Amino acid sequence: MSPETETATTPTCVIAEDEEILRSALESLLREAWPELSIVASCDDGGSAVEAIAEHQPDVAFLDIRMPGLTGLEVASAAADTSPRTQVVFVTAYDQYAIDAFDNGAVDYLLKPVTRERLDATVQRLQARAAGSHPDAATLAALIRQLDATRVPDKTPLSWITASAGKDTRLILVEDVAYFRADNKYTTVMTAEGESLLRTPIRELLGLLDPAMFKQVHRSTIVNLKAIASIARDDSGRGTIRLKQRPETLAVSQPFMALFRNM
Repeated sequence: MSPETETATTPTCVIAEDEEILRSALESLLREAWPELSIVASCDDGGSAVEAIAEHQPDVAFLDIRMPGLTGLEVASAAADTSPRTQVVFVTAYDQYAIDAFDNGAVDYLLKPVTRERLDATVQRLQARAAGSHPDAATLAALIRQLDATRVPDKTPLSWITASAGKDTRLILVEDVAYFRADNKYTTVMTAEGESLLRTPIRELLGLLDPAMFKQVHRSTIVNLKAIASIARDDSGRGTIRLKQRPETLAVSQPFMALFRNM
């Protein structure tokens, strides 16, 4: 069944939560609180959630605020462009996010651990808003900026790595990396000097990098914003990144282009 057909007959949602136990618990509670709801995708990182929302155009997205790579705030920002009809519910363990901004009705939030009583109230609000208007991109963007300003960094980001270049082991400052690209179970590290291999999967690397400096632009690529010379968008909505100190270009898949709207 196509996403368009499914949306027309039953409400749909995408869930994004990086902890499997919490993700499964939310799925179970949702099936009890909203039996008609179809969970079309259940994601464990922000990049997968961006792609799933763009593909399925769900009625609702439940987004963990803190996830590897893209945060729930960034996923919501991208969704405002790729799926503007999607209602957003942020899920967080940190009550500093539960501020008055939520009262404007643009989004809702759930505090972890999610309780059935609180979820029931959220479901009622979502159902009541389903037939009404959805917040425009500017309203949601303003709310996301307000929430983002309250964020406290989880930990000190990775500052250097050791990677293999042939028989040599290189010590590389993370700020000197132009981009990372998935290479099976490992990660290729590209700097101005050349290519190295990091024995860490890109999925694990996502949670270690400074999110203010590094952005996921494709399922398999993370780029250093300081290494970007320019970004061009084609007629299909996909993008191409030109780098300052590397000759190759990087593809930006269409759902991720929303992250660069102000660049």
